[in-house]
Amino acid sequence: MKVNAQSVNFTANEQLIGFIQTRLDKMELFYDKVISSDVYLKVENTSAKENKIVEIKVLVPKDSFIVKKQCKSFEEAIDMACSSLERKLVKRKEKMRLNA
Repeated sequence: MKVNAQSVNFTANEQLIGFIQTRLDKMELFYDKVISSDVYLKVENTSAKENKIVEIKVLVPKDSFIVKKQCKSFEEAIDMACSSLERKLVKRKEKMRLNA
């Protein structure tokens, strides 16, 4: 699956990009028709510890899913967002199976 990662106001290191790629590759276990995904990494300028924002947009045929999570670390936010997306993709797959 094609993954576009964009970091806003900072530069993401290779380790983080690799983590994003491997975590999003697991999506195909749940729904094999994923076309591509866009990942936006942002750091909010606040004194709060949970200032890392991850937004993931996944494109599937005739639809797209967007999930936004805010956590203490990018890895944690990516993991939570992916879990959310996996649930959405499983729901979509079941709907399509029922409609077929």
